[in-house]
Amino acid sequence: MTQSVNKKGQTVVLFQISTKIRGNVYAEVVRKEATHSLTQDKRQKLQDIRERFDKIGKVVTVSKDDKGDYRTVQEAINEIPSGNKEKVTVFIFNGVYKEVVTVPEDKDFVSLIGENANKTKLTYDNYSGKEKRGGGTYGTSGSASVYIYGDDFTAENLTFENSFDEKSVDVKDEQAVAVYTKGERQVFKNTRFIGNQDTLYTKEGTQYFYKCYIEGDVDFIFGGSQAVFEKCDIMSLTRGSSTVNGYVTAPSTQITEEYGYLFIKSRLLSNAEDGTVYLGRPWHPGGDPNAIGSVVFRESYLGSHINKQGWTDMSGFSYRDARFYEYKNHGPGVAFNDSREQLTREEANQYTIQNVLNGWNPKEKAESKR
Repeated sequence: MTQSVNKKGQTVVLFQISTKIRGNVYAEVVRKEATHSLTQDKRQKLQDIRERFDKIGKVVTVSKDDKGDYRTVQEAINEIPSGNKEKVTVFIFNGVYKEVVTVPEDKDFVSLIGENANKTKLTYDNYSGKEKRGGGTYGTSGSASVYIYGDDFTAENLTFENSFDEKSVDVKDEQAVAVYTKGERQVFKNTRFIGNQDTLYTKEGTQYFYKCYIEGDVDFIFGGSQAVFEKCDIMSLTRGSSTVNGYVTAPSTQITEEYGYLFIKSRLLSNAEDGTVYLGRPWHPGGDPNAIGSVVFRESYLGSHINKQGWTDMSGFSYRDARFYEYKNHGPGVAFNDSREQLTREEANQYTIQNVLNGWNPKEKAESKR
C-alpha cells in the first residue's frame, strides 16, 4: 500500500480505484484518510494495479490546508534532491495555487498530479510588459506561471493558467505565458492551459500532449520544440474583431529539425467570428533565418473560425517558406487551395508520434492510464 505521513503525523493513503466505461480499471493518486483498514478486495486490486502500471515512486502531497506535506507546489519541488533520478510524484489537492513554479533541469522524473483538472489550478499573472522591481520588464520568456526544465516530466489532472487580464492595463507587450517547457520526454495528460497571447511556450525538447485543453488568442502555441498534440481541444478566444482574431500556432522550428508540431485527431474550436483565425504563422525569433517553422494538422476537426487561407505571414517572413501542411482534416474550416498544402498518404505516413518525437513514443504509456 502506498502511503505518506504528513506534517501532523497522519497517515495518508494514496490510492483510488475507479471503474471506467468498458470496465477499464486504472489507478489515480488521491488522498483518503486511513481511518479503517483496506478490505482484502481493495488490497488485491491495488496489487493488480501495481503489476499493470509503473510504480509511482516517492509521493509527497500539497494542500492549501495542513493535510498535505507542503502548502505550496514550489516547496515540494524544492525538497526533491538535485540530480534526482528516481520517480517522485507531487500530488496536489484541489485549490488555487498562486505562485510561480519551476521544475529545474537537475530534477528529472518529476510528476505533478492534480486531484481534479478543473479544480486544481497553478496560476500567476505576470506579463511581458510588466515592470520588474529591479528595473526592466519580464519579457515573454520571463512571464510564465510555470517553468518545466526537467526531463521525463509528467503533468496530469491540472490547470496551468496565466491570469493576466489583457483589458486591465494599456500596454503594448501583452504576452503572458502559462507554461514554458524546455526538456525531453515531457508528458501532459488531461491538463488545461489557460491564457490569451502566448499561452504555451514549448521552447525546446520533446513534449506529448494527450487529451488536453489549450486556449488563447494570438500565437498561443509557439516555440521550437518537437511536440505532439493528440485528441486535444484547441480553443481560440475572440478578441472582438470582425477580421483577425488570432493565430493558433507560431512555430520557430530549426531547419536542422525534420519535424515540429503535429496535431492529430484534435479539435480546433472558437467563439470568434467565422474566418478570423489562422492555423499559424512562422516565428523567426530575432529574425533567425534558420527558424523554418513546421506544423502539421492531420485528421482533426477545424471549426468555421479558421480562415480559408489557413496560414499567414509574420514580421516580413512568408508562410509559404515554412513547413505548413494538412492531411485529411474535416469540418467547416477545411479548404483546398494553393495556400493550404495537403500531404500525400506516403508523406503523411512519416508524420507519426514516434518520428516527430525523435524516436520516443509515449502513446502506450498515456493510454494505459485512461
